[in-house]
Amino acid sequence: MKYLLMLFAFATAFSAMAQNGILPKNIQIKTALLSAPETYREGATVLGYNEEGKLITLREGNNQMVCLADDPKSEGISVACYGAKLEPFMARGRELVAEGKTLIEKQEIRKREIESGLLTMPTEPSMVYILTGDEKDYSVETGELLKSAMRYVIYKPYMTGESTGLPTKPQAPGMPWLMDAGTHRSHIMITPANK
Repeated sequence: MKYLLMLFAFATAFSAMAQNGILPKNIQIKTALLSAPETYREGATVLGYNEEGKLITLREGNNQMVCLADDPKSEGISVACYGAKLEPFMARGRELVAEGKTLIEKQEIRKREIESGLLTMPTEPSMVYILTGDEKDYSVETGELLKSAMRYVIYKPYMTGESTGLPTKPQAPGMPWLMDAGTHRSHIMITPANK
């Protein structure tokens, strides 16, 4: 009887969370870690959502990698993992979005803050791994994503086409290119070609 009551309580809690789109902590962690290289999964910090939909730390890590769970308010599945030195930049972006800033306003504010030294960016290239997929291919019970696509992004401020030898527009499937060249948010985009 005790086991049945525990099972009922779990099912009720799971149902309530699923209704507002917030998945259990263990499922959020499992899905977020899909974006990380296997080498970094065990020690990565994982950010995800509590029952109120607020972004919190679900798991403290120890390897300077941060993984971000899927946003339940956004369509599709998208999780990411990146070097901890990028977290101030990422966190500031999330703060500005929460304040209702537009994309242009967010970019301008972060630019000013980086140039003034208020917001720090890594001086070395910093990697971001992004895994995306469709909700129809995702299991909320197991946290598995049956079909997915990976994208790789390397941030370093003020890179240019000339300094990197990279094109500043997409050229061919899977070919790296430099987005936002010459700006505080310049980054190398690598999207593997579809098989």
